[in-house]
Amino acid sequence: MTDEAYDQLAEALGRLPNGFARTTSGVEISILKRIFTPTETALAGGLTLNKESPTAIAGRLRRDIGETERILVDMADRDLVWSYEMDGKTVFRLAPFVVGIYEAQLGIMDHEFAHMIEQFLDEGGAVGMMRPQPALHRIVPAQKAVKSEWIMPYDDVRMLLMQSKTFRLRDCICRVQQDHIGRKCDFPIRSCLSFATEEQLPNKNGISQKEALEFLDDAERIGLIHSVSNVAKGVNYVCNCCGCCCGIVRAINDWGIEKSVAASNYYAVIDPGECLGCLTCVDRCQVKAITEVDGHAVVNREKCIGCGLCVTGCANEVARLERKPASETVEPPADFAAWEVERLRNRGIA
Repeated sequence: MTDEAYDQLAEALGRLPNGFARTTSGVEISILKRIFTPTETALAGGLTLNKESPTAIAGRLRRDIGETERILVDMADRDLVWSYEMDGKTVFRLAPFVVGIYEAQLGIMDHEFAHMIEQFLDEGGAVGMMRPQPALHRIVPAQKAVKSEWIMPYDDVRMLLMQSKTFRLRDCICRVQQDHIGRKCDFPIRSCLSFATEEQLPNKNGISQKEALEFLDDAERIGLIHSVSNVAKGVNYVCNCCGCCCGIVRAINDWGIEKSVAASNYYAVIDPGECLGCLTCVDRCQVKAITEVDGHAVVNREKCIGCGLCVTGCANEVARLERKPASETVEPPADFAAWEVERLRNRGIA
């Protein structure tokens, strides 16, 4: 098969709300070739964000129905497409590259693939996926850094965990990728927490609710940022990010995309008159929003993303989070469907 089918798939991914950049080197095609077989590419390139039955897809693309369904099911098992149950039937749509396809590539990540991803991000992949608004992810403040009486429901990750029945903790694709090109931190690899309100089949990554809650606390203690899908309803995972490995935070630090992740509706405050100058918060801030001035910690309000790590790490209890005023508060889109509509509109795609 020529590159034409892979070009078609790249264009299809680019038309999704999340985006998929094209580069001058064409490294994105090399990436797709590592993930999709030629047969899968020929089918996936004809998919969109619309949910369709295998029969509808086969008819539209003039393909054999049985073969189409078999390929779709196999791709869904590998998270290359997303499947849903609607009116008693299984329907499919193309999964976005991020967040979606890429996160499912732990099994094929190696030295060569890791460098492909890095090149793609450097050549516009990061900008293409992380500059459009609304952002892919939003920051959830450290749960021990906010007052329970004014935390917003969509920020209360502990409550989401308490209401869930199935929990999984798996390796972070970002740190695995960075391991292959020279990781700069020693944060744990196993740090991506997902959860569901229904019982699911046992999984090698399965953990208990107690373990999930304990991990959430551990992540805050060691200095990882909580980030989730940028929606008010439908959150089912928590990424625990660092500024040197994780793409959405690296986008701020490495590619200058200031709003690559939606900041929380809180901001850090450190009173210089109370600060004892231990500067632990300077080390813990993953976006370099806190600096030392005359021996005291000073917060750059414009750079602060409201993660609360300065609060949970301050042994002297002089750092705190404050709610932003109503004029600065930004509500996340209601759900993923609303997020997709808004993102497409902002990208100028009908």
